[in-house]
Amino acid sequence: LPFVNLTPGPNPALGLRGVRIARHAPEILTVQLAALAAAASDVERADAWVMAPMVATPDEAAWFVQHARNAGLGTVGVVIEVPAAALRAREILAEVDFVSVGTNDLGQYTFAADRMDGALSALLDPWQPALLDLIARCADAGRALGRPVGICGESAADPALAPVFAGMGITSLSMSARAIPLVRRALAARSLSECEHVAKLVLSAGTADAARELAVRPPEPPRPAGSHPDPPGDGR
Repeated sequence: LPFVNLTPGPNPALGLRGVRIARHAPEILTVQLAALAAAASDVERADAWVMAPMVATPDEAAWFVQHARNAGLGTVGVVIEVPAAALRAREILAEVDFVSVGTNDLGQYTFAADRMDGALSALLDPWQPALLDLIARCADAGRALGRPVGICGESAADPALAPVFAGMGITSLSMSARAIPLVRRALAARSLSECEHVAKLVLSAGTADAARELAVRPPEPPRPAGSHPDPPGDGR
């Protein structure tokens, strides 16, 4: 942003981005939060949620929450896209009202793979087990504290991943409108217990390909001892 007057760093993806710019130039954040609060107050029944990207520590999350609260914004969260934040998801969620997992950047930073480099696409596959482990860690923290945990990024629009995320405990998916019908259909086709079963299978996979295969064609869950297969036909 030209008006921030930052000197370009040698690696912009690892430099002053997101909340880091806000801490470097807090007057910019103050104006932005005031504008959001004013816009929300001008719209009847507005439910404004605000979140900061590139948060890495609970301290940064608490700092942003305090500024947003001072501006009059009631629902404040952060984007988890730095592995350090995912590893400390419970502590961060204790400071905020919600989090959204940015899977594109979280994958980039987890695998040290530039998301703009097509030669590294295999490492940036959202089915990578290490990435799914970090997402599951965030979902577990959300369930433990009763806070919403959403997904933003290309993976949120994947119909095969949607039941996996639901089974982990993810509460919302952010996607373009054209992706909604297929994702809705994928979620409607399974019960929550089935989603949880698929999520466990996927999280046990050793490779991205194996995780994808388990989600698309999961084996049947084991039957309780003493049970019998369903009879053929309509069962009458």
